[in-house]
Amino acid sequence: MTKIKICGLYRPEDVAYVNEARPDFAGFVIDFPRSHRSVSPHVAHELRLRLHHTVTPVGVFVDAPADVIADLYFSGTIKIAQLHGHEDEETIAALRRAAPGLSVWKAFKVRAPEDLARAAASGADLVVLDNGYGTGERFDWSLLRDFRRPYILAGGLTPETIPAALAALHPWGVDVSSGVETDKRKDLTKIMAAVTAARKE
Repeated sequence: MTKIKICGLYRPEDVAYVNEARPDFAGFVIDFPRSHRSVSPHVAHELRLRLHHTVTPVGVFVDAPADVIADLYFSGTIKIAQLHGHEDEETIAALRRAAPGLSVWKAFKVRAPEDLARAAASGADLVVLDNGYGTGERFDWSLLRDFRRPYILAGGLTPETIPAALAALHPWGVDVSSGVETDKRKDLTKIMAAVTAARKE
């Protein structure tokens, strides 16, 4: 069954919606002011305490120091670090040393086959193939025709487009944020529909 992550929780209501829908993962964008969904480590921890135990918490970071990510892991705030910045293999290795047991996902902005080659070679536990920073638009999915590594698909996904994405691409998982929002706020009806769509496979 395809896994689904609902990303960008920043209000208690968002967590309540996720607890009702029960996706596999919930994402907190931590200390990235360019996003309206950004929260501080403290707020992320408070929200995580409200999260149902069956939903795995993911911290989403952009070029964050390894010690900051490790502290969030050891405090129980996150179980997975999803990296969206310029993190290289050395950064991933340093993070693993700082936080043994932490699962590391690395996001790649897909524009050309070369981007997928870098994703295929990544030392991360899982790769996220995305259009960009929460643009709500998808990249050219035809580029994935020969991509063999398990991946999470992100960018431009909504409850309506998830079925077609699963049928065409068979990703390991899907990552949805703006596609389950109304006026930049999480929408329970859309979250429920997205989770249902991902699990209809």
